Amino acid sequence: MRKLRLQMQTTIDGFVARPNGEQDWMTAPNDETVVKYIIGIADDSGTIIMGRNMSGDFLPYWENMADNDKGNPLYDLATRMVGLPKVVFSKTLKNINGRNARVENGDLKTGVLKLKNQAGKDLLVYGGASFVANLVKENLVDEYLLFVNPAAIGEGMRIFTGNHKMKFEESKAFKSGIVLHRYTPLT
Repeated sequence: MRKLRLQMQTTIDGFVARPNGEQDWMTAPNDETVVKYIIGIADDSGTIIMGRNMSGDFLPYWENMADNDKGNPLYDLATRMVGLPKVVFSKTLKNINGRNARVENGDLKTGVLKLKNQAGKDLLVYGGASFVANLVKENLVDEYLLFVNPAAIGEGMRIFTGNHKMKFEESKAFKSGIVLHRYTPLT
């Protein structure tokens, strides 16, 4: 069975976005060690899953970079994001414009479990916040890769509600001040 791995940027006070979804608090991607680590995560993944809201920015952003910005420090990551199969969960979209992307309209839990039961590399989820919160609520996430940015914003969107006990797996500090915390849920 494939694992569902969540990769998410957070603030030190536990928010993943401002109240209207802005992520202007994120540390600029000038830390090549963070980028290499994230590329490694992508290389270990066979499919990206995300919600409809995330796909609207995610797909064109990475496709534009892969097509037009070879000098960008994120270019190698962009090629992976474009090349990996992507499943966008939505109750309203019937199709989506994006390379290697398709829409899943069914029940979230059923759809994710079906993907987990397929052969191949692990699944990787990027967001958005409400989509991830639903995955967390349904206990579908097998590994949390939380990139904590050196910023506190006081209010915003969270992915955790209720009580979720975790097993600590590792932490890694990067020169940019970002600290990765990796956890697995206690069952």
